[in-house]
Amino acid sequence: MTDIKRGREFLHTPGPTNIPDRILNAMHQPAVDFTAPPFVAMTRSCFEDIKPIFQTEGPVFMYAANGHGAWEAALSNTMSPGDHILVPETGNFSLKWGMMAESLGLVIEHLPGDWRHAVDPEAVEQHLRDDDEGRIKAVLMIHVDTATGIVSDVPAVRKAMNNAGHNALFMVDTIASLATMDFQMDNWGVDVALAASQKGLMCPPGLGFTACSEKAMHASQSAQLPRNYWDWQDRMTEAQYIRFCGTAPIHLLYGLREALDMLAEEGLVATVARHQRLSSAIRAAVATWCSGGDMAFNAVLPEQRSNSITAIRVPTGFNAEDVRTMARERFQVSLGGGLDRLSGIVFRIGHMGDLNEPMILGALGGVEATLQTLGVPHGRGGVSAAIDYLVEH
Repeated sequence: MTDIKRGREFLHTPGPTNIPDRILNAMHQPAVDFTAPPFVAMTRSCFEDIKPIFQTEGPVFMYAANGHGAWEAALSNTMSPGDHILVPETGNFSLKWGMMAESLGLVIEHLPGDWRHAVDPEAVEQHLRDDDEGRIKAVLMIHVDTATGIVSDVPAVRKAMNNAGHNALFMVDTIASLATMDFQMDNWGVDVALAASQKGLMCPPGLGFTACSEKAMHASQSAQLPRNYWDWQDRMTEAQYIRFCGTAPIHLLYGLREALDMLAEEGLVATVARHQRLSSAIRAAVATWCSGGDMAFNAVLPEQRSNSITAIRVPTGFNAEDVRTMARERFQVSLGGGLDRLSGIVFRIGHMGDLNEPMILGALGGVEATLQTLGVPHGRGGVSAAIDYLVEH
C-alpha cells in the first residue's frame, strides 16, 4: 500500500477552516506600501464593513493576533489590577480566558460548569445580586465554546445582568460563532465582542478583532492595566502606522477584504441559515451513530448544540485520538481532538466557514468509515440520515 495521497484532505477541524480560492487569490500579490492611499482606503473599508458582521455601530479594532490576543485586548483596555471578573465555565476556552485574566492581575470568580451544559443565566443573576459592593467589573462569556460544542444564550445572560441591576461590562467571545450563528452585538447589549479570522470569516489565522460599545470605550479611559500594542485609544487614529501599532498585516487584510465581499454577496442571514442547515445534517448523522452504542453528543441538550462545531464522546474503552488519527491518515478527514479534561474522550467535527453539502457528506463518510474500521460501536447509516435531512430541508 502506498503512502501517496491524492485529492484534497477534508479539513473539518474547528479552526483553521477552509480558505476559499477567492481569498487565497486575493492575498497572492506583491507587498505594497501600506501607507499608500489605495491600501489605506481598502483598510478603512474593512473597518467599516466588518461592523455589520458583528451587527454593531461601534468601533471595531483589528490586531495582527489570534483570538487569545483579542482576549487580552478586551481585558487590558477595560480593567484595572485587582478588578473582579465573573467567568461562567462552559469548557476549555472559558477556563483559559479566566486564567489569562488572572495572569494579568485580575481576580476571577468562577461559576463552575460540567462542560456539557451552557451558561446558566439564573446562576449569573444570583451571583451578581450577591455582589452588593459592585466588585465584579465584567462578565466573560463564550458564545460557542469550541472545545465542547456548547452554545450559550447571549440575550438570556444579558437579561440576567439587567435583572440583577448590575453595571458590569458584558464581554462575549464570538470566535466560533461570528458569521456562523446569529449574533447581534448592539441589540443584545454586549459591551465587548471579540473574534478571530480563521473560523466563520474563512481567512487564515492571524487577525484578531474587538468590537466595543460606548460603555466599553468609556471604561478604557480609566482602565489601569498595562497596555501598549492593544490600546484602543491609540488605535482610534486615522494614521495607518499607529492604527496597527506598526506595520499593517497587508496580505491578511487583502484576504479579509475578499471575505467581507463574499459574506455580503451571500448575505449574513443566508450565511447563518446555511450553517444551521448543514450542522443539522451533521447532527442527524451523529444521532444515528449514537443510537447503536455508547457514543454521545457532548452537549446534552439539543438546543445547546452549536452550528459551528459538534463534539462527540466515544464509548468507554476507546480513545478519541485513535479516531482522529485513523480519519486523518487513512481517510484524509482532519478532525479536532479533545482539549484538557476532554482529551481522549471526544473528537470534534468543525462545520463552519466555506462549506457545502458534498463537503460535509464526504467528511461524515470518512468518519463513519473510521468508526467501522476501529470497531467503535455505533449505529449504521449516519451518512444516509444526513442525506435524508438535506433532501427534506
